[in-house]
Amino acid sequence: MMIELEIGGMTCASCASRIEKKLNRMDGVTASVNYATEKASVSFDAPLTANDLIATVEKTGYTAAVPAPEKPEISEKSDPLKSRLLISALLSIPVILLAMVPAWQFDYWQWLSLTLAAPVVVYGGWPFHRAAWTNLRHGAATMDTLVSLGTLAAFGWSLWALFLGTAGEPGMTHPFRLDIGRTDGSGNIYLEAAAGVTMFLLAGRYFEARAKRTAGSALRALLEMGAKDVAVLRDGGEVRIPIDQLSPGDRFVVRPGEKVATDGVVEEGASAVDESMLTGESVPVEVGPGGGVVGGTVNAGGRLVVRASRVGADTQLAQMARLVEQAQAGKAGVQRLADRISGVFVPVVIGLAVATLGWWVGTGAGWTAAFTAAVAVLIIACPCALGLATPTALLVGTGRGAQLGILIKGPEALEQTRRVDTVVLDKTGTVTTGHMALAAVRTADGQDPAELLRFAAAVESASEHPIATAIVAASVKSAASAPGSLGLAAGDSLAAGDSLTVDGFASFAGFGVRGDVAGRTVLAGRPALFEREGWTVPAEVTAAVDEQEAAGRTAIVAGWDGEARGVLAVADTVKPTSRDAVAGLRRLGLTPILLTGDNERVARAVAAEVGIDEVIAGVLPAGKVAVIERLQQSGKVVAMAGDGVNDAAALAQADLGLAMGTGADVAIEASDLTLVRGDLTVAVDAIRLARRTLRIIKSNLFWAFAYNLAALPLAAAGLLNPMIAGAAMAFSSVFVVANSLRLRGFRPATSGR
Repeated sequence: MMIELEIGGMTCASCASRIEKKLNRMDGVTASVNYATEKASVSFDAPLTANDLIATVEKTGYTAAVPAPEKPEISEKSDPLKSRLLISALLSIPVILLAMVPAWQFDYWQWLSLTLAAPVVVYGGWPFHRAAWTNLRHGAATMDTLVSLGTLAAFGWSLWALFLGTAGEPGMTHPFRLDIGRTDGSGNIYLEAAAGVTMFLLAGRYFEARAKRTAGSALRALLEMGAKDVAVLRDGGEVRIPIDQLSPGDRFVVRPGEKVATDGVVEEGASAVDESMLTGESVPVEVGPGGGVVGGTVNAGGRLVVRASRVGADTQLAQMARLVEQAQAGKAGVQRLADRISGVFVPVVIGLAVATLGWWVGTGAGWTAAFTAAVAVLIIACPCALGLATPTALLVGTGRGAQLGILIKGPEALEQTRRVDTVVLDKTGTVTTGHMALAAVRTADGQDPAELLRFAAAVESASEHPIATAIVAASVKSAASAPGSLGLAAGDSLAAGDSLTVDGFASFAGFGVRGDVAGRTVLAGRPALFEREGWTVPAEVTAAVDEQEAAGRTAIVAGWDGEARGVLAVADTVKPTSRDAVAGLRRLGLTPILLTGDNERVARAVAAEVGIDEVIAGVLPAGKVAVIERLQQSGKVVAMAGDGVNDAAALAQADLGLAMGTGADVAIEASDLTLVRGDLTVAVDAIRLARRTLRIIKSNLFWAFAYNLAALPLAAAGLLNPMIAGAAMAFSSVFVVANSLRLRGFRPATSGR
């Protein structure tokens, strides 16, 4: 059996690893715990139950529960972590300023500092203390352990110095000393270190938690793509009901422009249905009686009566939601470098502090000096800079990215940009515009292209089909417009004329339209319509149809008075920047692959235009996920760029997901990077910025650890009293912030360079 559990109480990736190990030690259990989504996917055999699994997690020191069907969102206004951070910041800043600026230290300033710092250490630091205690009870140590020990030791020593030493006397000022040899420590307080470390670490925890809260929004966005209510036929009339009351077998109405409520079979009517959100196919699908429709698609043509076949969790839309969920759950959480090293670093620091205490006592220096040196070791090792290394670089990097139309969702995305070697590009809406447009006009001998377009547009104006819309839009372009502005081939000339009206309009589902225009009977549609009506099709028109279809375009034959006069070619046009974008991705060392639900011929034509060699066409949503998995299994690290609902599961499955901001919300939510402007060239800058941000984070972490490694021996040797240790720790934080601010100078590539 399979079950998913919501896990609570995890504070770092090592927590997820510990829970996973505990669960996997149970007989018949295979578990995977995802720190990013705070969920565990567990496969288990009878007679085990969900309660047994939950009990094991709780014995490990965490909470577990079977997810409720609907989980309310936590608003930022009621976020306890945010409140804890704000309160801690307001109280800590005065404490730090008073401690570091002796000129501001008035009589009894130390007692004001105690009053302000106590709530920060106790209330603000409670998450760290609680996690440290939980880990201690289970024989483990993490960064929370070091934070808790360091802050409590600094705070405890300050209490001793204030109440039992000389630090509480009126007129006391904070001495700046390089070693502990000149004082017994009874006049020193370290409240600024205790409060400052707590505040900075809370800031890092808050930004991490805020990013994690968006993990499930892709599923909600996907489900919201469906219709909210539906017009059901009952007792000869229409009754509008909520979608969750629809049952298999119900007959419902879908008007032009409405979403299809659920999967079903058309019983009455004919129309064109826009399925691009599901299949990526740019040309709407013609449906009629007996044809199937999918919930969430849009009726672009006439009125349909549909009998529901699948509802609720059985629909294709719901199945896609499960695909997204499975892909997200399958992503291993990337452990930050600080968490990976903490397993060794924390015990070493604690051992060094104890050894320092013992050495100083053993040399006869006294308990006060010994404890001061031990506290200096703990404070100098407090990972304030480590806590700032990732969030500050992310804040600056994401802020700069937002100015350039790039949204970066977290450190996981940054980790993947360094490793990615293959980029899979969706066609519709990513490489192409996603909108049909007139691409070429070809006429029989002696025919006027402008006249052909005017008559075809007149009869198509009565149709709601997207192809008709593209032809009509082209016909109303100004006569002064250059042919290139319509995407027409050289030599095509279009002049605007008087508007024409259509009478006796008729639509033939899947074939085309007919109407009377200016005393002429006009046909526009597929070649099969002309054959069915017995109209003459000149050889040059047939050749033009073959030519345009070979180029991946949809060919519409138009004519009047019993004869075809020419061809109007309609296509989903390639974005003008796509070719430069593909070249830029290649310069980053990425191999581009075009992946689409469209047919092979159209895909090959688009790929040739933008410079892509490898094409995978005719792929449905589930197939897109399979393609990504196959590439990953072959050793590729895959980035995926897309914009539609049909891309959401593949974006989640990919090692790096890039969503076009002009696309569906679910695609954006399932991605790691979002390109707000919908321009693929921004993907080049997005990867460059992400890689540079990652380098900054790595350098921050390196220098933070290097600082600790260099300062720890000095503190243990008594060359740094805790006050100087606190100042050095603060300096390391300033260095990390300054290093992160370098990202503000990032410049986008110009002309693909």
